[in-house]
Amino acid sequence: MTLTFDIRHRDGATLARTGTLHTAHGEIETPAFMAVATQAAVKTLTPEDLEKIGVQLLIANTYHLALRPGADQIAELGGLHAFMNWQRPLMTDSGGFQVFSLGAAIRDGVGKIADIFPDEPHPPPPSPPLPSPDEVQSGEGRGGRGAKGEALCQIDDDGVSFRSHLDGKRMRLEPENSIHIQHQLGADLILAFDECTSPLDSYEYTREALARTHRWALRCLEQHGKTRHEYQALFGIVQGGAYRDLREESAGFIGSLPFDGLAIGGSLGKSKKDMHAILDWTIPRLPEGKPRHLLGIGEIHDIIEGVARGIDLFDCAAPTRWARNGALIVSRAEALNAERRINISNARFALDRSPVDSDCDCYTCQHFSRAYLHHLHRARELSYYRLASIHNLRAMTRLMHDLRRSVTEGRFSDFRLAETARA
Repeated sequence: MTLTFDIRHRDGATLARTGTLHTAHGEIETPAFMAVATQAAVKTLTPEDLEKIGVQLLIANTYHLALRPGADQIAELGGLHAFMNWQRPLMTDSGGFQVFSLGAAIRDGVGKIADIFPDEPHPPPPSPPLPSPDEVQSGEGRGGRGAKGEALCQIDDDGVSFRSHLDGKRMRLEPENSIHIQHQLGADLILAFDECTSPLDSYEYTREALARTHRWALRCLEQHGKTRHEYQALFGIVQGGAYRDLREESAGFIGSLPFDGLAIGGSLGKSKKDMHAILDWTIPRLPEGKPRHLLGIGEIHDIIEGVARGIDLFDCAAPTRWARNGALIVSRAEALNAERRINISNARFALDRSPVDSDCDCYTCQHFSRAYLHHLHRARELSYYRLASIHNLRAMTRLMHDLRRSVTEGRFSDFRLAETARA
């Protein structure tokens, strides 16, 4: 079957909407948050865990799986669904994000949203801990801050040459083989190969990269028509950095092509205000009836604001990375900060008998106390990472359920106001 998308409800005051994406491996109720399975696994969790948590959709990474174990091997073993025993919908990234994470992100030491605020009179607030090199390369550092160094890729008009972060061997990705690899992997939703630019790139370079991305989009569509599985849907990616004319141009061009869905990628500016503006410029120029995916964004407030602007799909590894680093998501009622996270390693939790979140129905909250998780995290017990990841991903699936329900019941604006009151 081919991808179909039904819009179910709309919010009258904003662009928020609910819908159903129909795929060969099941339906996806939108808005939806997908967990990141970079190397065909969500760190520490099994497919059974993910199903119990309520995860509808996973995203894996073309670059990483092409390097290890190899797309040919996965295809021989029955494709990605069979390989990882995940029978629900799957998406694959094209490798385009690695053009950024192995290039400009290393060169400039920035994430998708630059950790700099040059127009503000005071220094920016402290950044979260630096992601590890593996997290930066896998896309798990999206929205965070990298470390400056030597880029591991070179871009030309035909594609990108990578130096493998595993062994230094040369790898080449072009639109045609990126799509071919994704066809071998067999994901339900696949992404066009693009150039993801840095928040620090100039207008001139961003325009050059945009033209390249548009040429690559046409090549991706041509290749997709040759070797696709019938059930696979191809999403085009809108680029253009934080420049309004480029974003509008890209939205118009990509939106006019016969893609099955649209994604918004690349640099999202130097602040959350920039990101909101980019969405405001982009969304009105995209086709109304196709699903829209905001790549690499996973903060609670960012998701709510994205939904308000008409976004249907989100992906980000941050919730599971936060979990591993001791940052656990709590409900608005229990939050003491705008980020809605507690640091479980803090000494004040050593004797705390309460669950992470008294409103949460996840396995972790139903069986263990903050004191126990505090102990596990400080002792670096492996069971901590699984229990924390279960909780944070369940918090995200509950958030998306509540968002869908608020739109369906006509109270999204009230929900948005309440959830962002501390932001």
